[in-house]
Amino acid sequence: MEGEGVLVNGTVAEGFEPVREAFAANFALLGERGAAVAVYRDGRRVVDLWAGTKDVDGTAPWERGTAQIVRSATKGVVAAGLLLLHQRGELDLDAPVGTYWPEYKAAGKERTLVRHLPAHRAGVPVLDRPLTPAEAADPDLGAAAVAAQAPVWEPGTDHGYHAQTYSWLTGELIRRVTGRPVGAWLADEIAGPVGADLWLGLPEAGQGRVGRVGDIEAPQAAGALKVRPKRAVSAAYADPDSLTRRAFAAITPLPDENDPAYRAAALPASSGIATADGLARVYASLIGELDGGVRLFTPETMELARAGQSAGPDRVLVVNTRFGLGWMLHGGASPLLAPGSFGHPGRGGSLGFADPESGIAFGYVTNGFRASVTADPRAQALVRALRTALTS
Repeated sequence: MEGEGVLVNGTVAEGFEPVREAFAANFALLGERGAAVAVYRDGRRVVDLWAGTKDVDGTAPWERGTAQIVRSATKGVVAAGLLLLHQRGELDLDAPVGTYWPEYKAAGKERTLVRHLPAHRAGVPVLDRPLTPAEAADPDLGAAAVAAQAPVWEPGTDHGYHAQTYSWLTGELIRRVTGRPVGAWLADEIAGPVGADLWLGLPEAGQGRVGRVGDIEAPQAAGALKVRPKRAVSAAYADPDSLTRRAFAAITPLPDENDPAYRAAALPASSGIATADGLARVYASLIGELDGGVRLFTPETMELARAGQSAGPDRVLVVNTRFGLGWMLHGGASPLLAPGSFGHPGRGGSLGFADPESGIAFGYVTNGFRASVTADPRAQALVRALRTALTS
């Protein structure tokens, strides 16, 4: 299919044509450079589309199996790992973190519960001394930094997005419980069984599949609506002393996401690499039986996954947010398919989620990042089209 000179490759099942139309429109109207989207319904793939260039600044075509860094969409996959351990009886969500990680009890954090970490209630979204990209990639240094950090609010009493520190909070907890590095454990227990092209810590052999990413500007089409952030949000991002700026600056300077060393790092908050199909397959396996018979979550764990843990004003993002146990829940800050959906966006682009009621699992990845945190217009256009397909 052609859309303003861009060839859209792949297939859609009958009835899902609106998703293909929205995907093509993202290239024609919203400045998309290279992207893919995949949708599963009741464990069967119904949308599998890709288009554009593999690299944001290149000409080589995006191919089936092209992968990209998905930033914070990684958080949702790692959250699945935590709940899988809980489902197996290896991790008690209501136990103090210090039960598994004694060093974490320092600096007034002895009452922090396991459930506080993925729910962004731990009170440690910042580091008094940010880590360099090289330091951040060292799991021992990262774990030691968050273990020594004093909370900025009493753990469990409020919530704020742990944009970067989520990496070491969740990664070290999984390592303490399993005795294995988080990336290797996720490969064996989630990506492998599900058959997902998804990595936390990209092996050297996979580097050639991953495109270059970069920032892109939103097109200024005639008559286009320019959305301006609320004044409080703009002020928070402008103030170097705000929790907002400090949370995102827990790794300073910003890492080069095209650096093979960064892609090889296992940072559960930000460095996951996946295909759109890989993201969608993981979410499909959480809500039902995937093609091939794999199901990761029991129905009870699935319900726990989307049980609300945090809601209201977010002390970091400065908007109202809703979080479950590591996932964003459907709401104004992060619109998903329906009220029962759970998932996670990646800042500036990617998105993965599941909706148990409709049996839908969704994955979208892109190589062009825009100035959005939780609700990218391209991903939202695809979600709206999917909603139309399901209701028409």
